[in-house]
Amino acid sequence: MDEISATAAGLDTSDSPATSIVLPARPEALRLDTRKTALIVVDMQNAYASAGGYLDIAGFDIAGAGPAIEKIALAAAAARRAGIPVIFLQNGWDKDYAEAGGPGSPNWHKSNAMKTMRKRPELQGRLLAKGGWDYAIVDALTPKPCDVVIPKTRYSVFFNTNMDSFLRARGIRNLVFTGIATNVCVEASLRDAFHLEYFSVVLEDATHAAGPDFAQKAALYNIATFFGWVSTVADFSGAISQAPKAID
Repeated sequence: MDEISATAAGLDTSDSPATSIVLPARPEALRLDTRKTALIVVDMQNAYASAGGYLDIAGFDIAGAGPAIEKIALAAAAARRAGIPVIFLQNGWDKDYAEAGGPGSPNWHKSNAMKTMRKRPELQGRLLAKGGWDYAIVDALTPKPCDVVIPKTRYSVFFNTNMDSFLRARGIRNLVFTGIATNVCVEASLRDAFHLEYFSVVLEDATHAAGPDFAQKAALYNIATFFGWVSTVADFSGAISQAPKAID
C-alpha cells in the first residue's frame, strides 16, 4: 500500500478535518468523513446465519457465519461509539410471497429459498417470510434503539426501497458493508451504491459468502478492483476511534 497521507482516495473532507479519518484498505487507503458515513449490516438473519435457517436447509455451508457475527458486533459497537449510524438490511417477503414475484419474475426462478420451498412444500410460509424466525435478525446482533432497519425484497437494498433517499437526506456518502452473503446481497448492494455515486468499502472479515471459498475471493476481488474498497474490522474500528465521538 502506498503512503496513506499521499494517496488516500475519497471525498474532499477539507471542510471537516476534525471528522476526517483515513481507513487502511486495498487497493489504496480511503479517506472518510465520519459524519457522512454509515455502517451497513446486510441480512444477518436466521435464514442466512443460523442452523436450521434457509441457507443451511438449502445445503450451503454456514460455518463462516459465526465468526462474521462476532466481527460485525465489534464493528457495530465501534460505529455507535463514533456516532456513525448502523443500518440493518432485512431480506424477505410477505407470507404469501407476493413480493417474491411469480413465474414471470426471475427472482421466482433464481431465489434458492423459493426453489427449496417448491421442492419441499412443507417449508412454504417459513423461509424468509416476514414475521417468522427465519426472517428475524440473529439474537447476537439485535439492533439497538439508535439503529435503523430497512427491509428489502431483492438482493440489492437499492431496489424498490427508500435507501437512497434515506442516505441522501442525511448527507451520507460513504458506506461500510458487512454481512451475508458477500457474493450475493453484499456485492449486489455495493454495486448499486457505486452506480449511485457512493464510496463503498467492505470489511472482509465481517462477511461470509454463499458457496465455495472462491466465491468469497471473487466477490472481494470484484469489489476491490471495480466497485469499491476492502478493509477489516480492526482497521475500521481503529480508524474511526481517532475521530471525535458524537455519541457514547
